[in-house]
Amino acid sequence: MAVQRMDNVGIVVEDMDAAIAFFVELGLELEGRAQVEGLFADQCTGLDGVRCDIAMVRTPDGHSRLELAKYHNPAVISDGPRNRPHNILGTHRVMFAVDDIKDTVARLRPHGAELIGQIARFEDSYLLCYLRGPEGIIVGLAEQLG
Repeated sequence: MAVQRMDNVGIVVEDMDAAIAFFVELGLELEGRAQVEGLFADQCTGLDGVRCDIAMVRTPDGHSRLELAKYHNPAVISDGPRNRPHNILGTHRVMFAVDDIKDTVARLRPHGAELIGQIARFEDSYLLCYLRGPEGIIVGLAEQLG
């Protein structure tokens, strides 16, 4: 048995509306919102009394999704500052291919995006950058050249 596909990446947020607005401005599409609670949620997460709002956003090609979750119960746990550096162990960024990296960064700034470093050129292949989005999420952008 082999993996069929990667279904989604989950991100816990405090401000659901701001997170949705950021990813929609990036170019993802809001697929839907729901509230999740009950025995199946407790069993799946290993937590008791789960109640959270979720929103699913997908890439325009329909192949990739982010599941944004805002927990009402149990309370969200913060594991430190949100401006952690890129070299922290564990999941630390989500990368998106974009048509125009400079335009994308400019459109995301009103939604709180800040470049971590600068837009860098990798040979004659890509322009790349990391920026910090809502909830301190590091988002990578890649524009293929040529």
